[in-house]
Amino acid sequence: MRVSFALALPLVLSQISSMAMNIVDTVLAGRYGPVTLAAVGVGSAVWSVVILVNIGVLMAVPPTVSQLNGAGRRGEIGAVFRQALWLALMLGLALILVVRGGAIALTPLGITPEARPEAVAFLHAISWGAPGLALYFCLRNLSDGVAWTFPSMVAGLCGLAGLVPLGYLLMFVADLGAAGLGYAVASVLWAQAAGLAVYLWRAPRFADLGLFARFDPPRWGPIRDLLALGLPMGVSVFMEGSLFVATALIIGTLGTTQMAAHQIAILAASLFFMVPLGVAMATTVRVGHAVGAGDAGGVRWAAAAGYSLAMLAQTASAVVLVLGGAALAALISPDPAVIALAALLMVYAAVFQYPDGFQALSAGALRGLKDTRVPMFITVLAYWGLGLPLGYWLGIVRGQGAPGLWTGLILGLSAAATLLGWRFWRLARRPLAPVGTVT
Repeated sequence: MRVSFALALPLVLSQISSMAMNIVDTVLAGRYGPVTLAAVGVGSAVWSVVILVNIGVLMAVPPTVSQLNGAGRRGEIGAVFRQALWLALMLGLALILVVRGGAIALTPLGITPEARPEAVAFLHAISWGAPGLALYFCLRNLSDGVAWTFPSMVAGLCGLAGLVPLGYLLMFVADLGAAGLGYAVASVLWAQAAGLAVYLWRAPRFADLGLFARFDPPRWGPIRDLLALGLPMGVSVFMEGSLFVATALIIGTLGTTQMAAHQIAILAASLFFMVPLGVAMATTVRVGHAVGAGDAGGVRWAAAAGYSLAMLAQTASAVVLVLGGAALAALISPDPAVIALAALLMVYAAVFQYPDGFQALSAGALRGLKDTRVPMFITVLAYWGLGLPLGYWLGIVRGQGAPGLWTGLILGLSAAATLLGWRFWRLARRPLAPVGTVT
C-alpha cells in the first residue's frame, strides 16, 4: 500500500488542482451573479465532455508505457509517445468543433433562456483550449506511465495558481463575464502543455527514452493500436461523465435555483472524487508494470492496495459531505434556497462516494490489464441503460426534481461498481498474456 500511496499522492494532488480550476470558475461566477453561475454550470457540463474524451482516449498511453517499462523495453517508449502526440493534436482540434456544436445545442435542449447567452460565450472562449488540454494529457500520461508522477502535480498546481488571477482579471477587470473565464482556462491549459513539454525535453530522467530525439510523421499502425485501446476507454469514461452531463442539462430545464444548487453539489462531489481517481491512475501504472514483468501476484496486490486506499478516502469524503454540506454551499452562493438544496444534494453525493470510488478503481485496474472493450459495454448498460432512465423517471416524470435525478446517479454507479469489480477479479486469476510488440 505504501508504494501505491507514494505513486498516487502526486496524481491525487494533480487531479484536485484540475478540479479546483472548475471551483475557481464557479466561485468567480457565483460572485458575478446567479445567472452567470448557472451559465458557467451549463457550459462546464458541456466542456466536461471534452475533458472526458481526452482523458479516456489518451488513457491508452499509461498502460502501454508502463507495460513496456515493466518488461524492460524502455527504448520503444519514445516511438509510442511521438505517435500519441499526433493522436492528441488531432483529437484536440476535433474537440473544438464538439464544443462549438454543444453551444449550438443549448437552445433545443431547453436550457433556461436567461443563462443561455453567457453559456454560449463561455463555450466559444474555452473551446480554444481543447488542443492544449489534449497535448497536456498526453505529456502527463507519459510521465505517469514510467511511474514518475511528480510533474503532474507541479503542472496542476501551477495551472491553478495561474487561473486565479487571470480569471479575475478577464472576468471582473476586463468585464468579459463568463467568456473571460473561458479564455482564462484556455490560456492556462496551453501554458501547462508548454511547460510540461519543456520539462520532458530537458529532464535527465527521460533522456534515455529519446522522446524528442527525432521527428516522426504520423503512422497509422501505432495510432491505430492506441485508438484500439483508447477508444473503448474513451467511451467508458464518456458514459460515466455524460451521465452527469445529461443530468446537469436536465436539471438546467428546472430553473436557475436547481441548476445553481446542482452545480455546487456536483463540484463538491467531483472534488472528492479526484482522490479515488488519482489512486485508480496509480493502480493502472502498477498493474501495467506487473503485467510487463509477468508478475500475476503483483497485479492482484496492486489492485488490493488501490481498493483499500480508495475506500478509506471515500469514507472521509462522505463524512464531510454529510456534516459540512451547507457550509460548503455557503462558500459559493449567498442564496438561502440554493444553499438548502445544495446541502440536500450533498447527502446524495455522500451515498454514491462508495460505488463511485469502487468503480473507478476497478476501471483503473482493468486499464492496467489493457482490458477495455467489455468495461465499455458495462458502462453503457449501467449509466445509460439504468442510471439516466431511472433518474429521469424519478426527477421529471415523478416530479422529484434534482433529488430524483441524483438517485439515478447512485443506481447507475452501483451497477457499474458491481460489474467492473467482478470483471477485474475474474481476469486477475488468469495467466498473464505477453506484452505486445510496438510497431
